[in-house]
Amino acid sequence: MLEQFETRFAQLGYAAPTAIQTAAYEPMIDGGSDIVALSPTGSGKTVAFLMPILANLLAGGGPQVIILEPSQELAMQVTNVIRDWAGPFHAQVLPIIGGANVKRQQEKLKKRPEIIVGTPGRVLNLLQDRKLKPQGIETVVVDEADDLLQDDSRAKVRAIVGTVPRDAQVAYFSATDSDVLHHLETEMGKPATVIDVRKQDQSRGVVRHGQFEVSRGKRNDVLNRLTKLTNFKALVFFNQSQDLNRAYNFFKHQGYAPVEKLSGNETKMQRERALKAFRKGQIKLLLTTDVAARGLDIPKLPAVINYDLPSDATTYIHRVGRTGRMGEPGLVINFGDDHDLRDLKKLLRDTDYDLQPIYYYRGKLVDHVEAPADASPDQPETATTATQPTATPRRGTPTQPVVSNPPKQRKRKKNRRRDQKNKGKHRSK
Repeated sequence: MLEQFETRFAQLGYAAPTAIQTAAYEPMIDGGSDIVALSPTGSGKTVAFLMPILANLLAGGGPQVIILEPSQELAMQVTNVIRDWAGPFHAQVLPIIGGANVKRQQEKLKKRPEIIVGTPGRVLNLLQDRKLKPQGIETVVVDEADDLLQDDSRAKVRAIVGTVPRDAQVAYFSATDSDVLHHLETEMGKPATVIDVRKQDQSRGVVRHGQFEVSRGKRNDVLNRLTKLTNFKALVFFNQSQDLNRAYNFFKHQGYAPVEKLSGNETKMQRERALKAFRKGQIKLLLTTDVAARGLDIPKLPAVINYDLPSDATTYIHRVGRTGRMGEPGLVINFGDDHDLRDLKKLLRDTDYDLQPIYYYRGKLVDHVEAPADASPDQPETATTATQPTATPRRGTPTQPVVSNPPKQRKRKKNRRRDQKNKGKHRSK
């Protein structure tokens, strides 16, 4: 490892490179065959491809590297990481993303930056318009490859790879495996060597996965209550934008804890502002769709909440990978009714995730609720009260006692009236 990298690791407080950073370094330094690098979320994949790129870079040599990202947010995040590391190498990096001014990007390309980070659509447009010259490109990184090699983006990535020189190395990085990554010779025209360190990686912190049984109508109240927890903030995932907007409006109209939203409907500036406020701790909840599920790095994020449960295990893996990164502890809270949570456990049965019940009780998150022996019959000490979210106590928790039987009371009153009536008749005789 170069001295510049050792210095940067020391500044960040890291004792040693992660498994993927070690495994990918030499193959990318050599620049020979294409590679597929598989490593868990939060294991330092950005630095894994950045170190060999910077080591091989020729300062002032013009565009030599293209890094493809699935979203604008991830492209800007990677750009910022590169800027933090690139100083000693005198390298320039240019983000090229949709939503930004294309004329301005074309002008900045004239300054011949060495590293281009962008979304596939905008990068391909600039290559086709000959504003981005491909002749000097030596490395193409396809980040979040299992996502970018799907649907429309697959054709764009294939076109980009077909435009750069044939001997340029293509490195595919991903946290989850997919069938397309094992058929790259057919899909992309060149084979790739697989580097899989998912079983060896030890970079993940301890993450607790909780099942929180709550009806849909009470989920916003539960979210608000969770914001009262000490040092709590969370990414809150929704499946649909309309449900996200409904929850966002609820918080705004009720005057509850400040929240922001991050979905495909916001402008570039709105999304950047929301992420900045969340990273700084100015808001407790960032409501998002799966636009934020991949790659985003929120340092020391305490929790991820699945307001809506994902429909597949891959989406769950990427969502929950936002917490517990680089050795930090984390918490995942899954909302749903009994049926939803049973389906989630079935969905994840082939993974290592251990989902356990979790409750909000007396201002804390606990793994069980017990009622004291002297609980009032009208207000037993469980998590199921009018002011707390619905929770299902464990088997054996005391329940409210049965009240006396009203029909028997009415029958005794009727008999008493009949006795009084007969008693009067006897006196008249």
